[in-house]
Amino acid sequence: MIKKILLIFQRDLKTSVRNFITLYILVVPVIFAVIINVFSPGINDTTVEIVLLEGENPQQSEYFKQFAKVELLETLEDVEDRVRKRDNIVAVLPNETDEYFILSQGNEPDYVVDYVRNLTAFDHFEIGMEDSMVEIVDYGREIPPLKKIMVNAAMMFISILGGMIIALNIVEEKTDNTISAIHLSPVSRLGFIAGKSIIGLVVPVVGTLLMLTITGFRGINYFHAFLMVVTSCMISILVGFIEGINNDDVMNAAGNMKMLFLPLFGAIAGEELLADKWQPLFYWIPFYWTYKGNDLVLSNKGSWLDIIKYSGIVFGISVLVFLVLAPRIRKGLE
Repeated sequence: MIKKILLIFQRDLKTSVRNFITLYILVVPVIFAVIINVFSPGINDTTVEIVLLEGENPQQSEYFKQFAKVELLETLEDVEDRVRKRDNIVAVLPNETDEYFILSQGNEPDYVVDYVRNLTAFDHFEIGMEDSMVEIVDYGREIPPLKKIMVNAAMMFISILGGMIIALNIVEEKTDNTISAIHLSPVSRLGFIAGKSIIGLVVPVVGTLLMLTITGFRGINYFHAFLMVVTSCMISILVGFIEGINNDDVMNAAGNMKMLFLPLFGAIAGEELLADKWQPLFYWIPFYWTYKGNDLVLSNKGSWLDIIKYSGIVFGISVLVFLVLAPRIRKGLE
């Protein structure tokens, strides 16, 4: 029986590689990881940008690079053109008396201009970090909050893509008139469902592993992550079967699977933006509990009890959904 289930998975995998849409879904986790690395800021990144004349004062340039993003241009005209652009970059330029002035467009926020003014003064009086009496307290945060949110959302998004592949494969089975052949094959209906479900688990698990590795989350407990990913895939797999059975067109099946994005992003918004008194409104959404569990996994702060609690809640909701959808899935495969 296990060999037959694996053969169904092998066939689905070969079909997915030949299909452009499903092949694209398979590489989406890597694309997500690259985008997150490019656009997410570091924990200590600054948004202040300064433009200087290249080679005019290398010591000043090195000093500014400790506290701001520095851009070097060759000529004064290039600097003026750069300052006129729409962002909030300002320039620090020398005048005829070997002193420095700040060149701005005039619409930059005051805190940016004041920040650059202070940096220029500190550099002039040779004030370094060792001269400060300020004590830095970091509250133990080592991961940029925005990056953690983006990776968390991407993990749940990838689980939906696994269900989407199942839906697309079932639609192709119906198109080729091979889905009815299970009644004449030695594979039971339960074995067919199990074989079709494997790709909906393997793709999210492998994709999440690649994304976590590329984005730098290498020190987390990967078994905790595996447990959360597997339980979060259950809803997507069930919906994938329903959409595959109820649709005869690949684009319709993929489009209907996108309906899961609404509760996904709603759960994230509810957790991050709303007060505690509104949280019970989202308890019925499995992605809400998945998001909370993933947050502990990515922070590397979740105990076994915490992970089992959140994955257990997601599993319980999935069982309830399965009890509701099982008759429709069984009827669709008849």
